[in-house]
Amino acid sequence: MDLSLSRCFVLAVCVCAAVSVVSGDDGDVGHTAGANGAPVRLSDSDPGLLKALKFAEERYNMQSNGMHIRRVSKIISATRQLVKGMRYSITAEIGRTQCKKSAELHVIEDCEFFQESHKQKVSKPGCRRELMKSDDNNNNHYNNNVPKETKNIVRVPLSRDKPNQETVDLLMQFKDFMVKYNRTYASQEDAEKRLGIFQQNLKTAQTLQALDQGTAEYGVTKFSDLTEDEFRMMYLNPMLSQWSLQKQMKPAAPVSKAAPDSWDWRDHGAVSSVKNQGFCGSCWAFSVTGNIEGQWFKKTGQLLSLSEQELVDCDKLDQACGGGLPSNAYEAIENLGGLETEADYSYSGHKQKCEFSSGKVAVYINSSVELPKDENDIAAWMAENGPVSAALNAFAMQFYRKGVSHPLKILCNPWMIDHAVLLVGYGERSGVPFWAIKNSWGEDYGEQGYYYLYRGSNLCGINKMCSSAVVN
Repeated sequence: MDLSLSRCFVLAVCVCAAVSVVSGDDGDVGHTAGANGAPVRLSDSDPGLLKALKFAEERYNMQSNGMHIRRVSKIISATRQLVKGMRYSITAEIGRTQCKKSAELHVIEDCEFFQESHKQKVSKPGCRRELMKSDDNNNNHYNNNVPKETKNIVRVPLSRDKPNQETVDLLMQFKDFMVKYNRTYASQEDAEKRLGIFQQNLKTAQTLQALDQGTAEYGVTKFSDLTEDEFRMMYLNPMLSQWSLQKQMKPAAPVSKAAPDSWDWRDHGAVSSVKNQGFCGSCWAFSVTGNIEGQWFKKTGQLLSLSEQELVDCDKLDQACGGGLPSNAYEAIENLGGLETEADYSYSGHKQKCEFSSGKVAVYINSSVELPKDENDIAAWMAENGPVSAALNAFAMQFYRKGVSHPLKILCNPWMIDHAVLLVGYGERSGVPFWAIKNSWGEDYGEQGYYYLYRGSNLCGINKMCSSAVVN
């Protein structure tokens, strides 16, 4: 919704598109707008008009220098026009109320006017309301328990105090975040809570940036309204750090030649597109299927996208969305008899009844091996044999945007591994050595779904749990 209340709403024009309200009572928009975008006169009780006015009042009071809250006292005229979204044209009078601006929140409708006239006429010629819809494919975790007919995009919480520049900047960033990631919240209280978390996470990202020794950029990501605990619970894998659960694997055969200066299996057709594990700690399944996709390609020349959901549902050795170990997954695949394709056994992001069909097996494996712990040996093995299943401490990943990440070693404990990934390549950028890591958080994470980590100092435990399936 773009609102312009005379000159004092220049800021609101910039902010409001991100904080418009969308709810079930706007379902009749197509019936009340005129043909071919012609404006339609509205009654004073029109629900969409009332929301537009409420929005305008809040922005007017945020920008006003007056001590008292003002609200609309009279609607002179109002029309609605269907354009790219919904445009309201409203002329109204705004009157001064007896409520003073303070940190205490007021319900504007409860604020009574002064008896004397303190009114001014305000014209709002360009009130455009964007029709924003939730995209279920974005895995919006705040939508999951809210019935579709009651989901709202809740306005950004605002103080009744005149905002300083820092507050305005914060709201602008939160607005941009909500739009970019189609974020919705179930209530105003939740929106205010998430704004507070977002603000704290900006500070955390700034600290990461200040301490990073590489070329990485940290900042706002799609995880910026999650606490550290929520992020860990939704996306990481607690089983990986439990060393007592690790099964002994046979060592990989040594390679025949030294590692080339750089290598990237994406350039050779062995890597499928980036996938999204959603709100499920199934990174272990994506790491293993990515490795097997590469192994199968290496042997047959055919790249298939394989089913992670088969492992989530049918691997009895692991904990589905509660985490798992690559060593267990290889064993489970051998016991099942192979993997189906993504097309035949598609991903849902939660554990279901096992629907594995041996008649639909697309690939099989014969065994699995553990790689050496030296990074040069890992690079050489990968260049010769294919992408490698790996795991690492995801300390710096929540707010990673691009570049080569190089957190302080003391902050990224190599023994506290909590996320499984796929090593697909390595090289240097401006003299900085890196691992190219395929992640499973969607293409809107990092660099088109990839994370780049400094290579050469066993950083974040990247060398601790490298493995691969074997296809004979």
